[in-house]
Amino acid sequence: MKAVLERHSDGSVNFDVKLLTGTGPADVVTRTMLKDSIQALFADDSEIALFYFAGHGHIETTGGYLLTCECKSGDDGMPLADILTYANESKAWNKVIVLDSCHSGIAGAKPTAKQTAELTEGLTILTASTADQYATEENDGGVFTRLFVDAMNGPAADLIGNVTPGGVYAHIDQSLGMWEQRPVFKTNVKRFVSLRKVQPAVSLADLQRITEFFPSAGFQYPLDPSFEPRDEGRTPDMPRANPENNHKFAVLQKFRAVNLVVPVDTPHMWNAAMESKGCRLTVLGEHYRRLRAKGRF
Repeated sequence: MKAVLERHSDGSVNFDVKLLTGTGPADVVTRTMLKDSIQALFADDSEIALFYFAGHGHIETTGGYLLTCECKSGDDGMPLADILTYANESKAWNKVIVLDSCHSGIAGAKPTAKQTAELTEGLTILTASTADQYATEENDGGVFTRLFVDAMNGPAADLIGNVTPGGVYAHIDQSLGMWEQRPVFKTNVKRFVSLRKVQPAVSLADLQRITEFFPSAGFQYPLDPSFEPRDEGRTPDMPRANPENNHKFAVLQKFRAVNLVVPVDTPHMWNAAMESKGCRLTVLGEHYRRLRAKGRF
């Protein structure tokens, strides 16, 4: 987790991580240590303050708790209500709390009114399970943590390579069955913040060409056999492969691979080219065309 948060996929610096571990008698995290670190994290006016906890959780009528190494009864742990207070009062532009602990879904809710969340603007909470569930482990690690790291490495990224909390949640949610622990996502933001940058499936330079190929909504880009670089299936009366069109077709094929484009009246882009048909944007493709037309990327 530390490694995936510290660096973007290209090796550039991302989060400045402070790691606390409780692995045994000589390596402990006390409630005081945890409290002091959380207060320091949310005291700064940073762009993003991210708190990640993997460990034991406890819940009772007074609310939820994160358990540190010296805890005996559960309610002697770090109250989630206190953590939410520090986050809600933080000067950081964006606050993200990620909890891989049992009963963590109660985070952000009033103990006396669990259906009511208290999140100030800019705060996002992502938890491994609901308030009533345990957070399961597998192969000496949390299932939620494994999926979180996997999401941060690329599967949760959008088309320009940003991994957002919403994308992470969607990846984890889709990876867990309905009878397994269910992740919880609570947020009060105007726009999602990027937690990590990864290499996008389509390069930014190629994606920016979407308005070149599709200048208006509903436009169909015409294709013909000159777009297909291979001679397989080409008859003598068909135009030969054109290098410039071959390069354009390669970009359109990338669009097709990420569901931005579909061929018209045929299942494959090869057929659309060889049969002189065309391709059009999907709903997702039209969304990115509008974003590009507005200069958003």
